[in-house]
Amino acid sequence: MRFIVSTSTLLKQLQAVNGASSSSTVLPILENFLFEIKDNSLTISATDLQTSMITSLQVESKEEGKVAVPAKILIETLKTLPDQPIAFSVDTQTFAIEISAGDGKYKLSGENADDFPKIPVVENPSTVRIPASVLSEAISKTIFAVSNDELRPAMTGVLCQLTPQNTTFVSTDAHKLVRYRRADVKSEQVTSMILPKKALTLLKSSLPSEDVDVAVEYNNTSAFFKFGNIHLICRLIDERYPDYEAVIPQVNPNKLTIDRLLLLNSLRRVVIFANKTTHQVRLRITGSELNISSEDLDFANEAHERLSCQYEGEDTEIGFNAKFLIEMLSNLECEEVVLEMSTPNRAGLLLPAVEEENENILMLVMPVMLNSQG
Repeated sequence: MRFIVSTSTLLKQLQAVNGASSSSTVLPILENFLFEIKDNSLTISATDLQTSMITSLQVESKEEGKVAVPAKILIETLKTLPDQPIAFSVDTQTFAIEISAGDGKYKLSGENADDFPKIPVVENPSTVRIPASVLSEAISKTIFAVSNDELRPAMTGVLCQLTPQNTTFVSTDAHKLVRYRRADVKSEQVTSMILPKKALTLLKSSLPSEDVDVAVEYNNTSAFFKFGNIHLICRLIDERYPDYEAVIPQVNPNKLTIDRLLLLNSLRRVVIFANKTTHQVRLRITGSELNISSEDLDFANEAHERLSCQYEGEDTEIGFNAKFLIEMLSNLECEEVVLEMSTPNRAGLLLPAVEEENENILMLVMPVMLNSQG
């Protein structure tokens, strides 16, 4: 089996799907790309059994065939070669691969393509189309709040709920929660699925910058994303997602409105002086003044800043983990934010002061208990 392709074209496609391959000691075949040649088209697959990515490109070839090629050594070689035609010759008996580029010849041993795991096909799927920009935005806005706790597998992914009215993406790690809703993405059937974090991270990095529609097909076990010549297939997390609506406090009489960057930069400074394990900051609001303070008693460090804000409600004092607030504020793009609160032991809600069209975003952060100051 022999084919010719340009180094830069091949490298670009390999890098697009490489994130799905796995450095598995249990199954060394997962450290390979599957190359399949048919009708002058090379299809490249990579998988870690949970997430798979497939791409295809045109090559010059007179034969058909397939082989598993070691991913790492191939990518490292292509990165060092200038852009030029490169010829692959594969011995279909021994799976030995010879690469010729300019004056160089490189030999490596491939593996039997039949040992490569079968990439799942989504059977009897339902389909929804989501613009790449919306999908990218939804992933960015939610993925930072996903849990890493393997003991709560449902929370290690993003919940996606599709209805005829809208689509909602939810993530939480029990300390913070994000609900991101789009009125411009709808589905005829009501359904929900939990998409794993790794698949979403790969999807986000490979989505095109031009705004194409991504076809999302799904069934009970897998979701299948298609755009351009890239396909990404992931196994859904087969768990029940916690009832997140029950956690969102409905009555929040205390509303603080403030410039987002002003608050974000203030928190970034004040947290430097906070306890290194709790990152606790104290927000004291009196009238139209917000005092942010932190202290680290072990080192006698403390910081105080005073910001002006708009505020409706009773004077209040509440503690938060500044790291969570910083993450949330960094993932919003609005000029002003509203922090809605009820009592110091109930969750606070962070919302944009002005909503974008078709977009509704709510971020929730749990408070930390303040030790009363002497």
